[in-house]
Amino acid sequence: MPTLANSSSASNSLMWLLFALLVVVFWGCYGVAMHAASESMGGKTDPHSRYKAYIFVGVAYLVIAVFAPMVLMGVQGASWSFPSKGIMYALLAGTLGAFGAFFVLSAMGAVGSRPWMIPVVMCVVFAGAPIVNAIVALLIHPPKNGWGSIHPLFYVGILVAALGAGMATYFKPGPKKPGADAAAPTQQVESAPPVASASPTPSDPTRSE
Repeated sequence: MPTLANSSSASNSLMWLLFALLVVVFWGCYGVAMHAASESMGGKTDPHSRYKAYIFVGVAYLVIAVFAPMVLMGVQGASWSFPSKGIMYALLAGTLGAFGAFFVLSAMGAVGSRPWMIPVVMCVVFAGAPIVNAIVALLIHPPKNGWGSIHPLFYVGILVAALGAGMATYFKPGPKKPGADAAAPTQQVESAPPVASASPTPSDPTRSE
């Protein structure tokens, strides 16, 4: 089935890397956009703002994930036969993705009045998802030469990913306190000694001529 880059050209180029990096960009901005959407729907004043945002996330999925492929298939003259097994797995994938988006919004709602935790939520998600992907893929497709043939660096990679998510979560900088910069100059002026009392003036009767 033809795509934006067919299999023959993709095997002899770095188009796969370009598309993968585009996924990184889109999904990297995904959490920020979802949080902004829920805040714009009412935020703290509307307890259902995240559900409202989730509805339009689904609308975007419908437009892009349903209509766009149908247009491309029609233009490219693709076959419209859909094997039942493929439909089953595709629906499973869509269900997993939809639940994932729902719980991302739920996690963002659970951070409460700490918006600086939103990047931490996405860090945990995107660091943990590859680990789950690797483990589930191994369970479905076990190693050809047995589990003992797995390279030790595979386990090191999982450990590094988990440590990276933990460190990014623990050492995430907190927000700057509002008014901190404005309060510093005021305190400095108040603590400065009066300049006028440092030396006598011409009108001082104690000054000797």
